[in-house]
Formats: sequence, structure tokens, C-alpha cells
Amino acid sequence: MKNSITIRELARLSGVSVGTVSRALNGYPDVRQDTRDRIVRLAEELDYTPQAAARTLVTRRSHVVGIFLETGKNHPDIQHPFFHEVLVGIKTRLGAAGYDLLLFASEEPGNGYGTHSYLKRCNHHHVDGAVLMGLSADDPEVERLGRSSLPCVSVDVEFEGLHSTWVSSDNFQGADLAVKHLMECGHTRIAHIAGPLETTPGRERLAGFRRAMQASGLDYDENLVVYGDFYFESGVSGMEKLLALDAPPTAVFVASDMMAMGAMRAIQANGLSIPGDVAVIGFDDIAIAGMAHPSLSTIRQEKAQLGELAAEALLRQMDANGDEDGDDPAANQLLPVTLVVRESTCGDRTEAVT
Repeated sequence: MKNSITIRELARLSGVSVGTVSRALNGYPDVRQDTRDRIVRLAEELDYTPQAAARTLVTRRSHVVGIFLETGKNHPDIQHPFFHEVLVGIKTRLGAAGYDLLLFASEEPGNGYGTHSYLKRCNHHHVDGAVLMGLSADDPEVERLGRSSLPCVSVDVEFEGLHSTWVSSDNFQGADLAVKHLMECGHTRIAHIAGPLETTPGRERLAGFRRAMQASGLDYDENLVVYGDFYFESGVSGMEKLLALDAPPTAVFVASDMMAMGAMRAIQANGLSIPGDVAVIGFDDIAIAGMAHPSLSTIRQEKAQLGELAAEALLRQMDANGDEDGDDPAANQLLPVTLVVRESTCGDRTEAVT
């Protein structure tokens, strides 16, 4: 497996000696400017980092996997309970296989190897593979990573690449289960607090909600859809907007449990009862969902299992990448979800999982 270029290869491609490459990249004045420019340009194109040459010749692996977890301006995703549980699954499976994890910061690195590039950072730290969570598949740097030879797996991002695959929960199934459950509870005016549309879960849960409403013969009303960021505060503000409508909803499907908690706070702050005035169902089944008052009905994702599946997929990719005659192991995986019924939708019913 070879994910980064060595100084000898850079010298060969530049048509100069290893010493000339070293002097050019370290700013020595005895290198002609046109030669220096050619070497620097080629080094940038090939994502050369000096540390790549130091990789041991005894083993072709570092047994380190990089984790890219996007951090937003207001809410670092590492603080979200969903990612905690996924990371536990990744750590458990990769740790058992003898790998360590390196959690990358997503801000500009500023450590001397140039501008931000996921691929450069992977090469710089000699990782054998990478896990992507919360990133956009449309990011040019993510696309660049996908074109490389580095094995990659993404969670909840439909990431396409030469040596990559993705795992995700079935967001469409989850939305369908939520809408059907609310209808069984007698609701027809159902709202949705959506996640950010630049994320795969946000888009798919909204599309699933629309599809489920239309398939059930209910009107899909754009006025009953508001947008959040998967966190508590946006659930509060989104629910406030819905309650301010001339004809507010009697039930709401919320794209994350954290936002659902915020929605319940807003309902109660307005003197309304749950589920008597407004029923609420979330998505994720984080630990505190069952501790809320009332306890939160939700769509359960098997979060640790998602992490384990991602780790297993990456292990297959890394093994295949080290075997030039091996088959391509890429197989995207969609994990089923389940409905968890608690007090926030059917207050007098005991908890049930279907």
C-alpha cells in the first residue's frame, strides 16, 4: 500500500537529485528559481510531505486510522451524543484489530505543511485509512480524498471514491415509521423540524417525511417545515415558529433527539401539554431520550453498530489495498432503524419497541 510519494520519487519525477529537492524545499539559495518552482509545483500536485520519506521500510503500515469529524461554527459535532456512540463502536472494532485512532481537527492545521487538505494531512501522519463523519461529499477536498489510493469509509455521508465506502442508517425508513406512528395516534396535521440540508441525514429525513406524508394521503405543507441544526436551541426556535402559526400542528417529527428536547421545552413553556396538545417524536434514541419528562418517543439508530460496521468496512478496504490482486471490497451498507414508543406520543402507553 502506498499513499504518499517519497523524496526519491519526487527527485526522479523532477529530473534532479535528492539533494537538490531537499535544498529547494528548504529554501537554500543555491537552487535555480525555475528548478525550485518546478519542484515545489510538483510537490504540491503530488501532496508530498517530508515525513513521508521517513516511513519505515520494515512495515508498510502505521496501524493508525485518521478520524475526520466536522466541527460547526456553533456546535462542534464531537459534542453530539450520536457521534460519541459511533466513535465507541469504531474504537472497539479497530482497537481489537490493533489500530490506534488519530482525531483530526477540521480547522486550518497551521503546522508547516501548507493549506488545508484532508489528503495532505493523512499523508503527513502516515495513516493507513480514514473515517469521515459530518463532512460534505461535495467538499472539493473530500472529493480529492476519494480520488486518492487511501482507503476511506464515511458515516452518514454517501462518499464515492476509488477505495471508499459508506455506512448509514435508513433515514427514509425512520421518517416513514415516525409519520405512520403519529397517524396511528390520531394526528393528521404533522410538522417537521428538519436538520441542515447540507447533511445527508437532514436531506433524507426531510425527503422521507414528505414521501411518507404523501403516501399516507396527507397534505405536505411547506409551512409546517422548519429547519434546525440537530441541536437543542434550534429545536426551541423551530417549535416556537410552528406554535406561532394560525393553525399550529398537533404533532411534530423532529430530525434529532436533541432538537426534539428543545421542541418539548418550547411546548411546555407555552403552557401546552405533551402529548395532549402536541405529540413529539425524535430521531437517534440518545441516552437521555428515555430520561426526559415526558419520555421521548423516537427512531432508534444502532449507533455503536454503525461505528463497528464502518470500522469493519475500512479494515476490508485496507486489506484489499495491500493486495494488488484483491477484489474491490466496496459495499455500501444501510442499517435498519426501529420505532421506540414512549410518553411523548402516547402518554398513557408503556414503552414499546417495534
